[in-house]
Amino acid sequence: MKNFKIGGVPEHFNFPWYLALKEKSFQKQNINLRWIDYPGGTGQMNKALRNKEIDMAVILTEGIVRDIINGNDAKIVQVFVKSPLIWGIHVAKNSDYHTVSDLKGTKAAISRFGSGSHLMAFINAKNQDWDIQTDLKFKVIDDLEGALTGLPEGKGDYFMWEKFTTKPYVDQGIFRRVGNCPTPWPCFVIAVRNDVLENEPEAVKVILDIINAETRKFKSIPDIDLLLSKRYKQKIDDVQEWLSLTQWSQENIKATELEEVQNRLLELRLIDKKVASEKIIAHF
Repeated sequence: MKNFKIGGVPEHFNFPWYLALKEKSFQKQNINLRWIDYPGGTGQMNKALRNKEIDMAVILTEGIVRDIINGNDAKIVQVFVKSPLIWGIHVAKNSDYHTVSDLKGTKAAISRFGSGSHLMAFINAKNQDWDIQTDLKFKVIDDLEGALTGLPEGKGDYFMWEKFTTKPYVDQGIFRRVGNCPTPWPCFVIAVRNDVLENEPEAVKVILDIINAETRKFKSIPDIDLLLSKRYKQKIDDVQEWLSLTQWSQENIKATELEEVQNRLLELRLIDKKVASEKIIAHF
């Protein structure tokens, strides 16, 4: 039995992994795959990959591309979710800010530097024609739980997180959502450490084949909307909307998509150079 550890956020996007693990699909192929939740998101997973705490991760595209360029010894092996991630822009219920433009020059609460909430604040600032040198400020709050307690206490002025994950807290009145900011590229990819790719390429391929079989049939599973609603405490209408917008992938990221990510990161001064696609993408 080959042992692998994979990290991901504890969100509805990753429910196919839960189902495959529950069905013991990996064990049947002599692979002991252990899932580890990373509520802190991409920055936390990048650190775990670097420290060899996990072998692979389901991770935000822009976050892993930036970290590979900055020295993370890993590669993207596949796109996991090819549709954009819709980031909700949230303020505390009693905040004086009511529009995205009101947030110019205020402090973004982020899970950590290098995280999706950090990088997407730059994308949002660019979309709003803000000066990223003077109009962006940050407050680290660790994760969603940190934002739920911190934002009402004034620890940061706004918080960007996937809008369906935060929708229950908007419904409860903890957050108000003042806008959305979709990613301009496929949102989640699967990244694997290079030493794992070198030593266990066939096992990695088997893992991908299993999860791809799961995502191909995922939307046709009977009552999948009810399952998701119960597990993630979401309204059924919200789950159905999310399912209609979300598309999984069984292919690797295109060179043109990677070029767009690198161009945007370079423009925002989040990387200081671009690298060849073969340094970021692994082909089987």
